[in-house]
Amino acid sequence: MQDDLTESRLIVRSRMRDFIKNYLEPVAGQIDAAQVTPATVITAMAENGWLGAALPTEWGGGGLDALEYGLVTEEVGRISSAVRSLMTVHNMSAQALLRFGSNEQRAQWLPSLCNGQKTIAFALTEPDSRGTTGEINTTVEKDGDGYRLTGKKTWVTYGQIADIFLVFAREGKMPVAFLVERGTPGFTTEPIIDPLGTRGSMLAKLHFDMVRVEASNRVGKVGAGLSFVANTALDHGRYSVAWGATGIARACLEASTQFATERTRHNNALIDHQLVQRRLTNILMHETTARALCYRAAQFRCRQDSRAAAETSLAKYHSAQAAFDAATNAVAIHGGMGCSADLPIARYLCDATVLNIIEGTPEMLQTSLSSYAARKLNAER
Repeated sequence: MQDDLTESRLIVRSRMRDFIKNYLEPVAGQIDAAQVTPATVITAMAENGWLGAALPTEWGGGGLDALEYGLVTEEVGRISSAVRSLMTVHNMSAQALLRFGSNEQRAQWLPSLCNGQKTIAFALTEPDSRGTTGEINTTVEKDGDGYRLTGKKTWVTYGQIADIFLVFAREGKMPVAFLVERGTPGFTTEPIIDPLGTRGSMLAKLHFDMVRVEASNRVGKVGAGLSFVANTALDHGRYSVAWGATGIARACLEASTQFATERTRHNNALIDHQLVQRRLTNILMHETTARALCYRAAQFRCRQDSRAAAETSLAKYHSAQAAFDAATNAVAIHGGMGCSADLPIARYLCDATVLNIIEGTPEMLQTSLSSYAARKLNAER
């Protein structure tokens, strides 16, 4: 895997590390405590090209390949899962627009999304849904040459401040996607307060009361809203979350190793105790295997291999659980300090819990990956 770390990729990672040191590390704890990502951080993300990092240069994006994007996502995830989630939702929504938007839509929206002048959010989950993407109660009805949109969305990342929303509804029984701008009459947002993790990701509920949406704002064909538009975005989201979870596991490893080395008990360093050694080894294993699967997914994505989506789901499935297990061990190693707001350890555990749910719960991914396992086995016979 290290052979893939070319000089250009190392430079990209180094740029992100410098950015994090200057802009993110000093405020990561405050973001979590205040449940707000400062506008200065978002502006700095945009000005340094990180919001459009995974988008093509022809539209003003960073043009990073899959591995480069994964590397910088891990770096952000190591410090702030909330800010990582901004990169995730912005890039995943823009990727869907890039692939399924019309030429006119791309020309209208992509330049401002690539340079970060505007942010975009992904609005799929609904209050009554039970974790399946097929449960859409938000509806659109024809209204002259446009539509009227009615319904509710929830758990929308950065929904409190996003300029544009990729919203999924149904026309009759057919799923369809639309771009809806903030400020459109009948469209309101409601903050979600005190989430368990990624607390600075400025979650919101969305309310649509007969919102007028022009036909030119429909993304893709009627009927393609889920299987094409949403799945394209979710695939990118899973990839980003997998690398972000690896970042959490790495943060747990670094913090726990330092703590166990410096902390003493009965005149012995904690790291000399076998139970602590066992927990450190577990964290190391989780961090190492998560990164290995993320690298593997990156290789499939860089080759545009047909198995890339399944390998990405596998990386997300394992990395999210690895981050949770690593954080659980980190809390145990730190003892009471692991439960304190003075250290980021408890935040790692809360964030990792969220990563196990978003962009596909373990149960959902188990269902899809079991069929991939059968296909893989048959192909290798």
